[in-house]
Amino acid sequence: MKDHHPSDQASVPEGILESWEAKGVSRRDFLKFCSAMTATLALPATFVPRIAQALEDTRIPVIWLEFQACTGDTEALLRGNQPTAAELILDHLSVEYIETVMAAAGHQAEEAKNRAVEKYKGQYLVLVDGSVPTGEGGAYCTIAGESALEVARKVCGNAAATIAVGSCASFGGVPAAAPNPTGAVSIAEAVPGATVLNMPGCPVNAQNLTAVIVHFLTFGRLPATDRLGRPLFAYGKRIHDNCERRIHFDAGQYAEGFGDEGHRKGYCLYKLGCKGPETFHNCPSVRYNEGQSWPVMAGHGCIGCSEPGFWDTMSPFYRRLPNVPGFGVEATADKIGLGLAAATALAFGAHGVASAFRKGDKVEADKVIKED
Repeated sequence: MKDHHPSDQASVPEGILESWEAKGVSRRDFLKFCSAMTATLALPATFVPRIAQALEDTRIPVIWLEFQACTGDTEALLRGNQPTAAELILDHLSVEYIETVMAAAGHQAEEAKNRAVEKYKGQYLVLVDGSVPTGEGGAYCTIAGESALEVARKVCGNAAATIAVGSCASFGGVPAAAPNPTGAVSIAEAVPGATVLNMPGCPVNAQNLTAVIVHFLTFGRLPATDRLGRPLFAYGKRIHDNCERRIHFDAGQYAEGFGDEGHRKGYCLYKLGCKGPETFHNCPSVRYNEGQSWPVMAGHGCIGCSEPGFWDTMSPFYRRLPNVPGFGVEATADKIGLGLAAATALAFGAHGVASAFRKGDKVEADKVIKED
């Protein structure tokens, strides 16, 4: 018996479903993936067939570059499960160059990269992991005799689009933190005029990255972005507004120290340095490790890694922000408990007065009945 998905199957051509079954992917898993991508991209469910068709028909040349980085973003993709890295690389993309997992090395690898740039000029997609050092003429990072700056300008400058994967590629990240000894800059700064989509995070969320690639395969363009060049579907909402601990913030319930009673009960981590109130990312809804958890859920405050210059602006990481412009969270954190108590007392007082009136009415009614 074939495995069926409860929705959208009727609108996806049978040939596509059979094609994926032949690859060892059940109908249910394929439709589940298409539905997940549709939801992640904040698209209506009616786009499921279009995404399914794009995944079946389109393979785009990809060049993955690594500069000043810890390889964490590459690892995030390789450890993804929807789809797995093997499925993504073999079935959806034509990966021409990726240092971490490619079979070729040395001159062969560089020839493959240069050949792809020439053959697919203006058509290929570039994913960049890491910042670009500009100090000392770019000498702090060289590959096959070329500086990272030269490679970035040649490869990204001739691409259809570039995705800056992770905080280092998007905003400079840790290498660009003060005093920035290597003169590290983001990809957008290194290659002015290039079409660059920023996907900050330390590391990037594999599901968000996959969704961007699926969007590009489906529509032939990058998704809508905010003023920092980040896709709105992933960075359009503040972490604080979607955090599962928000109810404790509203109730004035805070963990005062790691391991204390409030921390064990899952109270708000703002007083322990959580930067969720001024960080924009969909971590609470997408999560990491196959959607199992994310730092705040695990008991550690957000460090704001998807914001520009987070290493400098968000640290010390265990000290709460003195003031969040336009939000007033510091005053709220200090006063909300007292305000809540006052409001509760007022509510109880009002309830008491109302109860007294109701009791008085009942006594008066009983008195009238008895007199009658």
